[in-house]
Amino acid sequence: MSPPPPPSGGEADLRSAGPPEPGPDDHLRGDSGPLVIEYGDYECPYCAKTDQLLAGLPIVRVFRHFPVPSKHPRARTLALAAEAAGLQGRFWEMHDSLFGDQGHLDDPHLWQRARDLGLDLERFEADRRAPELDERVTRDFHSGVRAGVMSTPTLFVDGELRPGVPGPELLERLSSR
Repeated sequence: MSPPPPPSGGEADLRSAGPPEPGPDDHLRGDSGPLVIEYGDYECPYCAKTDQLLAGLPIVRVFRHFPVPSKHPRARTLALAAEAAGLQGRFWEMHDSLFGDQGHLDDPHLWQRARDLGLDLERFEADRRAPELDERVTRDFHSGVRAGVMSTPTLFVDGELRPGVPGPELLERLSSR
């Protein structure tokens, strides 16, 4: 995928590459339609809104972590929890749960979510503290920085950089393809 066209209107273009193509360890949802790569943060209310808007659209969706701890101190912890659930085959279920109730994101609520999803709690706890998952979240974040992500949510729709909550025009375009 080539880098998206430079921004218009005089903004600085800080991108050094487009987002990486989806790989075997990416989290994909959907099997047909335009490719939407989403960089998000589980504490970001705009990301939760974007999640609702994208749900059910005929797209191939890739979610990548872009925790912004300066605004959302638990974002990295939540990304690690989603990845730990993913190791037990429940990434999207944890993803939906985290965005579905952002008012309860502390550890006791994470453990309850893990229980509700039928996860092995000991494994979940060990996995979310594993260096490999921390490296995974860092890799997602760095790929976003290289691609020009500066805030969440940021989408790449067929390679085109689209920061912010998607508007009606983009949603119409995605739903009519």
